[in-house]
Amino acid sequence: MAQRLPSDIARETLKLLAVRRLSPTPANYQALYDEIAGYSSPAPFPEGPLRYILRVIPGQTPAQKRLLDQFEAAVTQHDWAALQNVLVGYAKLGLHPQELSVAEPPPPPGATTALAVVLPNELAEQIARMVEHTLPVLDSEDVRVHMLGQQLVQFLRQPEPPASTAQLMLANFSYRLSFATEDQAAIRSTLLELLHMVFANIAALSADDHWLSGQAEALMAATSQTLSLRRLDDVRLRLKDVIFKQTEAKGQMVEAQEQMKALLAIFIDRLAAFSRSSGHYQEQIEQCAQQLDKATALHEITPVLKEVMVATRAMALDSRVTHGELTDLRQRTEEKQAEMARLQQELDRVSAQARHDPLTGTLNRKGLDETMERELTRARRQGTPLCLALLDVDNFKQINDRLGHDIGDAALIHLADITRQVMRPQDMLGRYGGEEFVLVLPDTTLPQGVEAMQRLQRELSTRIFLQGTEKVLITFSAGVAEIEADETSTEALRRADQGMYLAKRSGKNRVMAA
Repeated sequence: MAQRLPSDIARETLKLLAVRRLSPTPANYQALYDEIAGYSSPAPFPEGPLRYILRVIPGQTPAQKRLLDQFEAAVTQHDWAALQNVLVGYAKLGLHPQELSVAEPPPPPGATTALAVVLPNELAEQIARMVEHTLPVLDSEDVRVHMLGQQLVQFLRQPEPPASTAQLMLANFSYRLSFATEDQAAIRSTLLELLHMVFANIAALSADDHWLSGQAEALMAATSQTLSLRRLDDVRLRLKDVIFKQTEAKGQMVEAQEQMKALLAIFIDRLAAFSRSSGHYQEQIEQCAQQLDKATALHEITPVLKEVMVATRAMALDSRVTHGELTDLRQRTEEKQAEMARLQQELDRVSAQARHDPLTGTLNRKGLDETMERELTRARRQGTPLCLALLDVDNFKQINDRLGHDIGDAALIHLADITRQVMRPQDMLGRYGGEEFVLVLPDTTLPQGVEAMQRLQRELSTRIFLQGTEKVLITFSAGVAEIEADETSTEALRRADQGMYLAKRSGKNRVMAA
């Protein structure tokens, strides 16, 4: 049979594509062409994808560079056997000599052997310690991440661990660790949300009990913002002090209430005794009256008069005694009422501490939110302007780092004291967080608010903050926003924050209108 020409095979292939109604794709055309020709065409050599792989394979060590040169030559020559040898050689770069196959032929004379890249022991130990310190904070129920971490630690503490294997194990551990950290973050967020709900419910149920409501509001404020160990420690100390004072005052108030109950019980007993004495006197008088009606001679009246005199004298004596006792009871009752009023004021004062920052004495976030909402309601009811100013101490981290946290706290107290002295009595200052403060300025337009903050800056610059013999200049950057008609206090505060950010970017110690 004569060999068919490729052109004839091609024409028949096109006809068969039309008859079978196949798409004229290269794969369909090749399959029908091979079917008509009676043989299978070799698969095309994937030179393009292989050259892309060649560009991304690392070539840092001399052994890697040598293998990459062989890889490129195999691709250029379309030599699959040479390409296979290159890939096998590249895979063995990270293996120790004892891990190589016994049947592997020795390298040819003059050939260079690839040295395995190993981690320095000190670096491997540091990574192992980091993994060990990470595992305890993870959920103990995530067995997989703990197993991978323990295996990685054991591997890293072997002498001269191969870098390629360590990289693979570390990648697997970090991939699993990413899911575990997301779970931990979700658990923490949900736990804070649940605690906030519990504290809010306690505050709602104890609206009439101011001392318990104050503690609940302090805990609500603590769970409404980003937590840090320092903030938690401050809240713990403040709440511990508040609980101690409230417990002491509450105990005294309960004792006063019990004494009041005892006094009232004695008062009721005295009234009952007086009532019984009066009833007995009335019965005696009625009996004497009946005897007088029956008397017909003077000697019959004399005993009746004596009995009346005795009963009257006894009644008068009982009345004097009862009057004295009731007067004493009334005096003691008034004293207990005054003591209970004083204790209630003490409880209210202690509860108010839960709305103030313990360091600066300014409002905390809870007290600030209440003040802003109250002033916003008043401003809209009366149609008056209201401004919010957010200020941030400049270079506060440098003050802390250079002089210490105690001096940093003293600087915040200095700023709060100067602000209270300079601003109007109706202006309320609150600590927004860290070195940030918020000023609520009632009956103030935007230009007036900017001018007030600039005046505060001038006063602060003239009242130098002294630490020993060193003069420390305290400045701040501020943004001022006037609350609009359809705007919430949160939205206005966000605009003030943007203004403060622009003031920082413009060189600090500036005031920007938002």
